[in-house]
Amino acid sequence: MKAQKMDRPNEGIVCSVDTCYYYMQGDRCTASQIHVSPRGSTTSEQTDCDTFYYKKDNS
Repeated sequence: MKAQKMDRPNEGIVCSVDTCYYYMQGDRCTASQIHVSPRGSTTSEQTDCDTFYYKKDNS
């Protein structure tokens, strides 16, 4: 799944991963949609954001 990068934050999503392509200042996510997996997880430590895309330039 490849999300589109929006010019505004996706309301309701908070993300502090500042190395992600979709990160916006203020711990916001600009991905048009996100996908979190895997199924059957019982703790937050077991989940991953599959939408994460590493941003090489961290500026």
